[in-house]
Amino acid sequence: MAWLLVIAAGLLETGFAVCLKLSQGFTRLWPTVAFAAFALGSFGLLTLSLRKLDIGPAYAVWTGIGAAGTAIYGMLFLGDLVSTLKIISISLVILGVIGLQLSGSSH
Repeated sequence: MAWLLVIAAGLLETGFAVCLKLSQGFTRLWPTVAFAAFALGSFGLLTLSLRKLDIGPAYAVWTGIGAAGTAIYGMLFLGDLVSTLKIISISLVILGVIGLQLSGSSH
């Protein structure tokens, strides 16, 4: 269950990163509100998961999901550059996240 919270928190991290871009420096109201909601949700779920998980793997999985998700979203919907090296690198991040999740211990 704790790992599901980390995964959900990582997906919300993707949401707050995308909304940060869309807020244009916090000058647009609704993307700014969405940023705050996603950020609070992400940090809240991560905090709950840390009651059961070691900080290192949990934090790495959270940031890995957020980074990979944000990069993929940017390429698909925001016109970010798509390259073979970028796709390979994102794949390696995802593989690292899976490895860390499998290696993580619960208390």
